[in-house]
Amino acid sequence: MGSLWHGFADMGAVERDGAFVVARGEGAYIWDEGGTQYLDATGGLWFANVGHGRREIAEAVAAQLTQVAHYSNFGDLVSPVTRDLAERLSALAPVPGSKVFFTSGGSDGVDTAAKLARRYWQEMGRPEKTILVGRQKAYHGMHVGGTSLAGIPVNGEGYTGVFMPDTRTIEWDQAKALTALIEELGADRIAAFFAEPIIGAGGVYLPPEGYLTEVRKICRDNDILFVADEVVTGFGRIGGSWFASSRFGLEPDLMTTAKGLTSGYVPMGAVFIAPHIAEPFFSGGTWWRHGYTYGGHAGAAAAAMANLDIFERENLLDASKNLESLLHEHFSPLADHPRVAEVRSGLGAVAAVQLADPAEALPFVKTLRVHGVSTRAAGQGALQISPSFVITEAQVAEMADRFSRALG
Repeated sequence: MGSLWHGFADMGAVERDGAFVVARGEGAYIWDEGGTQYLDATGGLWFANVGHGRREIAEAVAAQLTQVAHYSNFGDLVSPVTRDLAERLSALAPVPGSKVFFTSGGSDGVDTAAKLARRYWQEMGRPEKTILVGRQKAYHGMHVGGTSLAGIPVNGEGYTGVFMPDTRTIEWDQAKALTALIEELGADRIAAFFAEPIIGAGGVYLPPEGYLTEVRKICRDNDILFVADEVVTGFGRIGGSWFASSRFGLEPDLMTTAKGLTSGYVPMGAVFIAPHIAEPFFSGGTWWRHGYTYGGHAGAAAAAMANLDIFERENLLDASKNLESLLHEHFSPLADHPRVAEVRSGLGAVAAVQLADPAEALPFVKTLRVHGVSTRAAGQGALQISPSFVITEAQVAEMADRFSRALG
């Protein structure tokens, strides 16, 4: 028996069938231990935006580690590269002048935003505003706060008690559901509303036309903080913009990011905090006793800086916008197959092939490997498609063809 306990896995099945070992990657491809090549349909896990095998990022990290690997960012401490990255990110923020709080990843970011939302209302003299609202199908990481906020019930099964009682879940696609909850509970009790612009791990669900703008207005009109969870959509995955919040003019009070920040080369996340939320904490005399040992890790910051350099030099935001249309063009015809219920695509550099029988999804992942594609199941019976932005049109077409052949 192996010693590694995999995340999100039936370990009995892994022990029985063996692990799929990814030995190396380059561009839009990965290879297993035996040297077999696969098109990487998931971009690692939504994150390999600049592609695999970027020596430039590895060299930037190595150079930083020879100077100082990391030093805590608590109190008044900071390393030059972390300071510079914060300034660079603030200049990209959908809300000008945003502050940047670094984390070790997306789950950290969601819990950071959850805590800060409540603490902000305390500082504003409104301690009764404690309830955090999420949506059905939504995924917000696997920390206690994120698990409670998410709309994927199976992720919370098997535990005694309630992780975080002051949370509510509403329909994912109806703005009026938020209005109804406000009428039920009272706006004076709700601290924040969390929304993925595109629901990711819950199955790749695109927002209905006008939905994001409408819920943003509802939050603004009712003095409820709007938290954009852009761990998936951030850093180009939305297609053509750095963030969905920029593309749709959402001006979030808080925005969580991770994954594409370093393209997955080193774990790192960043929470963007609008100036009016940060102001009570920057005016002096107020401590926010929160932080992570590796938040703003110098080596990770160096990876992020090199990653952003690649984005800008190679115009990868334009590439992601092109990928948005390519995925829709090449994958939407699969909706006509009798084993496919629908294909969700057309917004962002993402797509999902929804199988008619959700029970087929996990075995179909292995079938696709036989055809040279690596993907994963998401939501209830969906197959995730979120490749690197460096993928070519020919590779997208080949990937779709391999999906078609695997469907039979």
